[in-house]
Amino acid sequence: MAERADGRGQLSLSLVEAAVGVVFVLTVAATFGLALPEPGATEAQLDVYAADAATLVAHETPTTEEGPRAADIDDPETFERERDALDRRIDGLLPDNLLYRVDTPWGSVGVEPPPSVATGGATVTIPAGELTVEVWYI
Repeated sequence: MAERADGRGQLSLSLVEAAVGVVFVLTVAATFGLALPEPGATEAQLDVYAADAATLVAHETPTTEEGPRAADIDDPETFERERDALDRRIDGLLPDNLLYRVDTPWGSVGVEPPPSVATGGATVTIPAGELTVEVWYI
């Protein structure tokens, strides 16, 4: 520390810059170290999205007479008639950064997941069989 004429000490500017640099580097390192999700957290979140969507579609009462309700889809003709409505409903339930596939006893809605992505899924029982929802990040 340099001594000033009035007897007070003055901290060197280089020392202040070095201290700020060290704090900055430690902050960046801590951010990377602490921000990593736990292994399996992505799949768990995807499972929750899939379970929520499957449960709502299987058990909710439609807001209009034209709305899909998976429990009411009990044959291939009804599935074909309700396919687009079911697709729109699932698309509306899930966040925009997810893709999905819904499998029913009469057919599927959505796209096939790529083999290299982490997926989450859920299956619910409806009167005519099982409804399976599989989701993944885009």
